[in-house]
Amino acid sequence: MTQTGFRPSPRNPNLLAHPAIWAWREICVAPSTCAAPGCDSRANGSMADVHFAKGLRLMSDVFLNVVPIFVLILLGWLIVRMNYLNATVGDALGDFVFRVAVPVLLFRTIAEADFKDGSPWPLWVAYFSGVALTWTLAHLAATLFFKKDARIGVLAGVSSAFANTVFIGLPLVSRSVGEEGVVALSILLSVHLPVMMIAGTILMERAERKTSGKPGQSPLRLLKGILRNLVRNPLVIGLVLGALVHLAGMPLSGPVKIVIDQLAGVAAPAALVSIGMAVDKYGLAGNTGLASITSALKLIVLPATVYGACQLFGLNSNWTAALVLTSSVPTGVNAWLIANHFNVGHGLASSTITITTALGVISVSAWAYMLL
Repeated sequence: MTQTGFRPSPRNPNLLAHPAIWAWREICVAPSTCAAPGCDSRANGSMADVHFAKGLRLMSDVFLNVVPIFVLILLGWLIVRMNYLNATVGDALGDFVFRVAVPVLLFRTIAEADFKDGSPWPLWVAYFSGVALTWTLAHLAATLFFKKDARIGVLAGVSSAFANTVFIGLPLVSRSVGEEGVVALSILLSVHLPVMMIAGTILMERAERKTSGKPGQSPLRLLKGILRNLVRNPLVIGLVLGALVHLAGMPLSGPVKIVIDQLAGVAAPAALVSIGMAVDKYGLAGNTGLASITSALKLIVLPATVYGACQLFGLNSNWTAALVLTSSVPTGVNAWLIANHFNVGHGLASSTITITTALGVISVSAWAYMLL
């Protein structure tokens, strides 16, 4: 021990040599007292040091990658809560993120991507199998256990299975997994919104007819309306344009590349602050019992089933991490938008968004610790 109380460590002298960290290590990883023939106490102690250092680095990585995501969300919430800026500023910022920054980020990602992992089908099936199971469990919990009607059952499924892939998933995967993870998430995003919105809208229309007995829209008219909205969706446009540039083999360079990079660079922080500014208008608005169930399904069951499916279909570690982390993020605002469109279940959607956002830092950190 040196005079300053630091014990030098060649692996990480600034972290492992700190006296408080070393004291914790002495408690958690006691030196070997093995007296058996051939037992090398020094070797065992060295291995313990290696595992201890690895654990510290892993916890440090999780802290540095996950916590800032939720700090920015908290910052957005405080900005509105303390009346520093009006909530309408958050709405405008969210529009900028959704209509400009994120589409540019998706365009760049797809245009420059190296799709060396082949077919996207295993990725899509792995993720949506988790979505299907979680959605079904939430629907059954709402209709059988809580005795809600079919419309609330559909909304419970949406609330538990519709992750905030754009505003939280993209920044999280970008920081935690890197470019290959963003490619995987972009592939997922190319079908995520269409699949989820089509499924949610058709099931809700069917539930409306079942509950009220009124004739609903014809399936063809309903599908045409959904497709019309998707064609106009900025995220879809960004993905399609990126795919066209990628297929044409046109490299991004010069001033165009610089502008695209700068716009893409503000997507993550702006998205996180805007979602924080939006959280204040949701809050706990009723159905907290069912919302607790949908929140648990969203933060625990969905990522667990997606992880199992990724293992089953043999996805590589980066793609697996990207999908599982994305599935572990809080519920997206689309759940509230569907509730608002059909004028049902506002309290459930609002409460689920709030609970999952508040607890998301814990669940996301846990999944990141296991995956990274």
